[in-house]
Amino acid sequence: MTVSHAEKATRFRELHRPGSPLVMPNPWDPGSAKLLAAAGFEALATTSSGSAGALGRRDGALDRDEVIAAAAAIVAATDLPVSADLEHGFGATAADVAATAGLAIDAGLAGFSIEDYDAAAPEPILSLDVATERVAAAVGAAHTGDVKLVVTARAENHIRGRDDVEDTIARLRSYAAAGADAVFAPGLPDLATVARVVEAVDRPVNVLYRPGGPTVAELADVGVARISVGGSLFYVAMAALAAAAADLHAGRGDYGAELEAGVAAVKVAAVTGPA
Repeated sequence: MTVSHAEKATRFRELHRPGSPLVMPNPWDPGSAKLLAAAGFEALATTSSGSAGALGRRDGALDRDEVIAAAAAIVAATDLPVSADLEHGFGATAADVAATAGLAIDAGLAGFSIEDYDAAAPEPILSLDVATERVAAAVGAAHTGDVKLVVTARAENHIRGRDDVEDTIARLRSYAAAGADAVFAPGLPDLATVARVVEAVDRPVNVLYRPGGPTVAELADVGVARISVGGSLFYVAMAALAAAAADLHAGRGDYGAELEAGVAAVKVAAVTGPA
């Protein structure tokens, strides 16, 4: 059964339940999207690092057209809601960000994230006023029309070497006031800080899951509404590929059983969902 664009966006919004978080993995291409859909996840999100890595590029090296095309291909691969990592919105002005949001709508996305970091800017972590203006522009475009995409505003402090929780909270509050539907500060250092952010910001909070960090159950207990993994699954897949290739090159072939299991999983995913 084909699910309409509006139904996907509405469903994605409904899945943000503080205390009962949506666990949302990050595929990097249609094949990985189908595999994750077959595994039973309820929504997916693209990964900038994974999408770039799949094309042999570094994170942040794809342009707007490439990112939108990669996201649209994932949308076409499954009936699940898909949110896209649209990085800083691809442009120097708020109008550029609004135009990017319009392309996200055209691509059939259920949501997208906008971050407050621009590597090309004189001050890469954008000022609060500038960043808030860009979030407002994204919201204005994403909430126009019959399909209202879920806009996630990201504060990049903690993955860019600025461990300033007060500034992060001030930013997330400002982005929420500008209309963001959800907020995200990747790299929060511990569960206590996550709980503090959840308490301080009146929006669903997404957390980046990291091995060795708080568990899904612990994040649920402090009111997190969504959990994603960034490029982690892509790197896991590439590590497995590198290990299997090393075995093959060395003439061992010890990867055989793992390869057979992987092929079976991919075959199942390939026949699940839209062609």
